[in-house]
Amino acid sequence: MILQRLATSIRKQDWFTVLIETLIVVLGVFLGIQLGNWNADRETRERAAVFSERLTEDLRYEAWAYEYLLEYNKDVRRSARAALDSLYGEAPLSDEQFIVSVYRATQYKYHDRGRATYDELLSTGEIGLIWDETLRTTAISLFNTELLDVIAEEGRAAPVRTIFRRRVPAPVQAAALRQCGDRFVPSGDYEAIIGSLAYPCSLELPPGEIKVAADLLRADPELVEALQIRFADVETAITDLETVNAPMVDKLRVIAGRGT
Repeated sequence: MILQRLATSIRKQDWFTVLIETLIVVLGVFLGIQLGNWNADRETRERAAVFSERLTEDLRYEAWAYEYLLEYNKDVRRSARAALDSLYGEAPLSDEQFIVSVYRATQYKYHDRGRATYDELLSTGEIGLIWDETLRTTAISLFNTELLDVIAEEGRAAPVRTIFRRRVPAPVQAAALRQCGDRFVPSGDYEAIIGSLAYPCSLELPPGEIKVAADLLRADPELVEALQIRFADVETAITDLETVNAPMVDKLRVIAGRGT
């Protein structure tokens, strides 16, 4: 209708009406564009808020899993060192505790990563929606480091795992897993992390059966070297987790509400 009236006003050379109606048309177009922009901005802000909240929750899980991995490897290191000290004659262990120490030196921890939100942001090209720089840069650093995969792979492929499984009779291995294996740690429970592997335990097997298994382990000519490799790998892993990645860890702790 406005365009029809505008055309009529032009034919009549009613320039004042032409001006007014032109302004109305321009203003309508402008307001339409602005409304579209406002709606788009609102939707962007809403998407940014949703993604930021999801990414924050993912990183809170990752912060807990990182602390768990660090404490768990300290337990593994302690066990490897105890087994080595026993073999060196510096701090003798009973047959039972020697088996437990070697067994725990074979253990490693790997968590499924909480990277679903980050991967979605990358695949859609919307990582820029995360306006919080700490949140964004921490996610980028964490999900692009290969350190956690390397630590897990070193544990899985550790020579001492092969020696333990090759030398120790199956019933003793089963007892070690049942009585001295990983304690269950609920996701997000920081207190349960401490001592989840390093806790007092007994194999609850006849002494003779334990002695046979311990003698078989001690007789393996490659055990000392394998324990030394495991100890060195875990020592390096702990250093990397605590020192090399210190800035990222500090940010993770802030996001998890455990730092300043």
